[in-house]
Amino acid sequence: MFETTRKSFLAAVSVAFVATMSAAAEGLPPLQENSFWQHEVEIGNLPPIAERIPENPLVVDLAAKGREFGKEGGTLRTMVTRSKDIRQMVVYGYARLVGYNEKYELVPDLLADYENEDNRKFTLHLRKGHKWSDGSPFTSADFEYWWKDVANNDLLSPSGPPDFLRVNGKLPTVTFPDETTVIYEWDEPNPNFLQTLAQARPPFIYRPATFLKQYHADYADPEELAALVEDARVKSWAALHNKLDNMYKYDNHELPTLQPWLNASSGKKIRHNFVRNPYYHRIDAKGVQLPYIDIVEMEIVAPGLVAAKANAGETDLQGRGLDFRDVSILKKGEAKGNYKTLLWDTGVASQIAIYPNLNYSDDVWRSVLRDVRVRRALSLGIDRDTINQALYFKLGRPGAMTVLPSSPFFDEKNLRAWADHDPELANKLLDEAGLNKRNGDGIRLLPDGRIMELVIETAGERQEVENALQIVTDNWRDIGVKLIMRPLDRDILRNRVFAGNTMASVWFGWDNGIPQVYTSPAYLAPTDQVFLAWPKWGQYYQTGGSAGEPPDLPEAQRLLELAHEWEMATTDEQRAAAWKEMLAIHADQVYGIGILAGAPQPIVVSNSLRNVPGKAMWAWEPGAHFGVHRMDEFFFAE
Repeated sequence: MFETTRKSFLAAVSVAFVATMSAAAEGLPPLQENSFWQHEVEIGNLPPIAERIPENPLVVDLAAKGREFGKEGGTLRTMVTRSKDIRQMVVYGYARLVGYNEKYELVPDLLADYENEDNRKFTLHLRKGHKWSDGSPFTSADFEYWWKDVANNDLLSPSGPPDFLRVNGKLPTVTFPDETTVIYEWDEPNPNFLQTLAQARPPFIYRPATFLKQYHADYADPEELAALVEDARVKSWAALHNKLDNMYKYDNHELPTLQPWLNASSGKKIRHNFVRNPYYHRIDAKGVQLPYIDIVEMEIVAPGLVAAKANAGETDLQGRGLDFRDVSILKKGEAKGNYKTLLWDTGVASQIAIYPNLNYSDDVWRSVLRDVRVRRALSLGIDRDTINQALYFKLGRPGAMTVLPSSPFFDEKNLRAWADHDPELANKLLDEAGLNKRNGDGIRLLPDGRIMELVIETAGERQEVENALQIVTDNWRDIGVKLIMRPLDRDILRNRVFAGNTMASVWFGWDNGIPQVYTSPAYLAPTDQVFLAWPKWGQYYQTGGSAGEPPDLPEAQRLLELAHEWEMATTDEQRAAAWKEMLAIHADQVYGIGILAGAPQPIVVSNSLRNVPGKAMWAWEPGAHFGVHRMDEFFFAE
């Protein structure tokens, strides 16, 4: 059925590659050739499995994890709502240098091991004999190519290496002692280094050098490279290199990968097929190479159709695109659709959060939104219990935006801060803020005479957001604030926020609602424009002052100081203290108005799909949605 797919993939495989790894299987379980690639092995297009996996592969003992040993085969169907979201295969596949296990502990994955010396020196040990999906070696040369020829090449990376590699503005010393060793060393601690490597969207500090060098001016034949640039209709070799070097976007089917499934589809399609990586580094304790599932078929559908198609049994594994409001329709379709609906916990700090833009371009509104009394009043004006009952059958946890109870930094006081429904106090605070004049309809007037018409822009992707804002609209009218809701495309919304053109927006709370002492609190400080309350402050930090605005509120400045104190801390007690003070500042200053957290996430699972946990966490950070639950271990029983 997929013979064309196999042939197109194998065209990229170097059939001349010959390895002698007779000792590779020593100390390992008897290796079993997988049926998907067996014919290609028999005719000599692929080497046998003993020569495809590393000498020391990652051996997964499923019995020790309480899971079943699976069998190979099958096509898993799933859906996304935008063509660019085929990148979710990198998220779900979750092959990382280091990654979180099911206990949310950092463990080596692509790496055989690592050493951490006081958070200043990190020695990364690669797996000997590890290969990219095209059969080329995965060695320290791939790290060296990225560091010297990509990250520090002005044409390919005008801003230089990514921010997480800078400590107080200084980059690390990076060395490559041998083909399986890479060393990153800083003068001062960089405690967030390993955690960043484990992210849902990882910073790829390596590249498939063998493949990309043919598009790099320092390595390629000038005439051949010029012809490739002309054929691609781009302006320069750098533009061509960056176009092809898209390890996260995952839309270049020729680019080698280390993920469990590789993209076998070129161009834009309604359905994309991802086939098992014949060189994948994980095997089970019985000698079967993972992933168990041969093909993942990802269909691109309209956002409003995900629940309906799931109800009709047209997906085998689905979480993305489903909301709690879909549970009833999903439950009704279980018998006919041959699936079950699981309810997983969610890991975001708040299911719905409103972000007043403290960098809004309108001078009057910006001054109003920067008054903490206004933000507190807006929070106090929301009837969270009604929203919880109407939208989540009281299964959510109403409260302000803070970390979840499973985090050691959870404090009930932060959850309750300015979160009770108290219109009387909200009205008093708004009066004290100088917003004590109203028009004939009872709507407050701004200092310049305009009515207090607060426009909240949404991504228009979650019906629960619109439903919640309808309730908030009625709530805020009681305190003299008129809410206007404006749905937009997600990318347009973010660009408007970043430019300072959005008055307020609504999104999830912090992605990581379950931080531990080793988790960097940088996302609580104005270090990134993606926190929608302070995009310009984030831009200023990210660009080293070349764009955006420096934070000019003392509490925000203190957050930056505390984030730095966490980075420089030498004990867990010091790191915990920084976390607690930062959370207290957020609770007091209400930068993001959380509504509730803990609303269950529906997960649709085919009745024949095994090893999918019945109870689990649906979280972007940490966890990469299905990634931390090891989708490569899922299998079909039939």
